[in-house]
Amino acid sequence: MSIFGKVKNTINLLKSVDLDQLANISKHIDLPEAMNALGALDERQLKGLMKMLKTKKKKGQSDLPPIDGDFYNLDLKLTPEQREIQLKVRNFMEDEVKPLVNDHWNRAKFPFEIIEKFAKLNVAGVPYEGYGCPNHSFLMEGIIAQEIARVDVSISTFFGVHSGLAMGSIYLCGSEAQKQEWLPAMQKLEKIGAFGLTEPNVGSGVAGGMETTCSFDGENWVLNGQKKWIGNATFADVIIIWARDEDTNRVKGFIVRKENPGFKAEKMEDKMALRIVQNALITLTNCKIPENDRLKHANSFKDTAKVLRMTRAGVAWQAVGCARGAYESALKYTKKREQFGRPIASFQLIQDHLVEMLSNLTAMQTLVFRLSEMQDQGILTDEHASLAKVFCSMRTRDVVSRAREVLGGNGILLEYDVARFVADAEAIYSYEGTKEINTLIVGRAITGYSAFVN
Repeated sequence: MSIFGKVKNTINLLKSVDLDQLANISKHIDLPEAMNALGALDERQLKGLMKMLKTKKKKGQSDLPPIDGDFYNLDLKLTPEQREIQLKVRNFMEDEVKPLVNDHWNRAKFPFEIIEKFAKLNVAGVPYEGYGCPNHSFLMEGIIAQEIARVDVSISTFFGVHSGLAMGSIYLCGSEAQKQEWLPAMQKLEKIGAFGLTEPNVGSGVAGGMETTCSFDGENWVLNGQKKWIGNATFADVIIIWARDEDTNRVKGFIVRKENPGFKAEKMEDKMALRIVQNALITLTNCKIPENDRLKHANSFKDTAKVLRMTRAGVAWQAVGCARGAYESALKYTKKREQFGRPIASFQLIQDHLVEMLSNLTAMQTLVFRLSEMQDQGILTDEHASLAKVFCSMRTRDVVSRAREVLGGNGILLEYDVARFVADAEAIYSYEGTKEINTLIVGRAITGYSAFVN
């Protein structure tokens, strides 16, 4: 290759990479060789090189802006430590998870091989204090949820169930002995958790209509009933089960171990969304739980609601991650896909879709950012979390729909990722409280009247 060729290739490569890629640039070019080549140029050659670099590029070949869904630069509000964690999770998801998610999603299989690598990120139980947990902030937990969902919502759900619902139940409602027994191992992902609340016949009305029962026989608590849609339950080591006390009619929480007699978890098949998540139908048949495994501070549904309030904000962040993944995938596609001799990103109608997507995404991002700030300040209420869940899950639906639109027929193929985001957005729309239930929670707060049916 000529000197001019070496220098030109070096400059073009430097222009084409972002900051995250600069660390790996030596893998692509020989920097010492390129700089030596540049230094060897005489005056005539240097003038020719400068003329070549100043030559105006042809229309359509100008440098394009980077693909980044953070249009208002909210990342700049993060501390250097928070930014480091964010990028660590992002790189892990891009390098370790993204190459395998479509295959596992298609086969409805969980990539167990990532768990050990995931544990090294040290992000489980991020907002909790003690027990080996990082003790950062709820904002950091939200950022992590977004980064995981930006690549795959299923893996984000796996993590949210384990770190948020399961660990959160023990952290908020467990005794000190229970916390010491479970939280350090769960933080390291040595033990995996699940959360059993929803039932086959009761979803939104579970607070007053829970069918799973518990009774004390003098030695053990005996659980009977079923739980449905329980993520991670096919392989979890510990499952938090909520049951109604037959004597007091109050809801209690239990730590159920997978080896407990009378516990059975059957994988649910044929889902159209979150196919990597291993949801289970749990059947409890005279399942005996010792008193030591009853959550000591879970004595009514109000205690269950504390866990849900804490984790609902995380689901809103998941919705943001799903929307961001769809938007960035669609934007990338439109810059490469050509029709009528031009990239479709240059067409007015495509740009209209992209701007609508970005508008929704940016509104969602600023909302959840403030939501987590309120959670860290201790002023988060049920209605605050519910409003975020309602808005973000609805707007995500719109974003993924437009992403599928700009991809045309390719929008239904897994290889372009958008199809997976479209399907998974439907699950986000329903779990952790439907749009209707969360709407009524907010409506009650702003009007003073409860519209719930008694």
